[in-house]
Amino acid sequence: MKDIIFDPPTKFDFKCGDYVAFKDRELCERLRLMSGKELEKHEDWQHPEFKVKVMMNPHPVLIATLFSRLKAASEAGKPFSMILGNPEPDTYIPLAQLINYFGVDCSKVSIFAEDEWADDQGNIAPETYEAGFVHSLLKYFVYQIDPKLRMPLENVYYPTNKNIDSYSDIINDVTEGGADIISTSPGWTGHVAFVDPIPEFVCDDIDEWLNKKAQLVTLHPFTVAQNSLHGVFGQSGYIQSVPPRAATIGPIDVKRAKERIEVHALLTNGTFSSWQRMTSRLVTHGPVTPLVPSSMLQTMKTQVYISDELAAPFECWEKVGY
Repeated sequence: MKDIIFDPPTKFDFKCGDYVAFKDRELCERLRLMSGKELEKHEDWQHPEFKVKVMMNPHPVLIATLFSRLKAASEAGKPFSMILGNPEPDTYIPLAQLINYFGVDCSKVSIFAEDEWADDQGNIAPETYEAGFVHSLLKYFVYQIDPKLRMPLENVYYPTNKNIDSYSDIINDVTEGGADIISTSPGWTGHVAFVDPIPEFVCDDIDEWLNKKAQLVTLHPFTVAQNSLHGVFGQSGYIQSVPPRAATIGPIDVKRAKERIEVHALLTNGTFSSWQRMTSRLVTHGPVTPLVPSSMLQTMKTQVYISDELAAPFECWEKVGY
């Protein structure tokens, strides 16, 4: 029997499955080869203040940014508004402790949850749902703040069955034109909040896409798979436990915000493995497209922080399994 020759490797071409929204493998392969500080520069970014920084650990910078903005507004006696993603206890518990330690008055602070789960019938999860985003926001941020410093509960807004159709308008009205800051992190599809590459949002006109408002959506399958790896669902691929629908802010709420900060630093329970590593490259160096929703940030003043781990090179490792 003739020996099989393994070198050089054979090229094997194929088309991505229909479930893959962004299919340009030639571009993906070019982006895959980028790593480290290479990710900080790009000639085609559409906004001069879209900036990318690769660093060891972005989370303290996110916490410091949110705290400094809160503190400055409080000292000036001004209202301050934030659109926040969830669940993120490792960000919000330290933030609450800083507020308590420095005695920051949050009475004029308004918070808006980016999204919330919904069932197959479109019923948005209540704040008592243990795996819910609002549940986490209240438990690990709002209620961690000293009662005498805490923002009034009526200043904490989140999507409900009653307000989802007007949620973007509520954000706009309360903030008088847009939140002071929005904090985001891309999902496996590149989603911002639950703005997935799905029929509710995908359209050919970029301006039309960027002006879409909050709504109830059916989640992309990759988003369901991604969340089955989250701690609130046991990190075990239990996709049956992940709700199929959600309420989400719209691109217009991202666009209207006065400041945007995005962190790319998600690893699978502290390992090298991360579905966000390739997504990060598409978000920051791919085209602006509804097929990679967080790419919208390239058109806006935004600070993106990418962890060293996410900026690390990757390739075909034949001897490495799951």
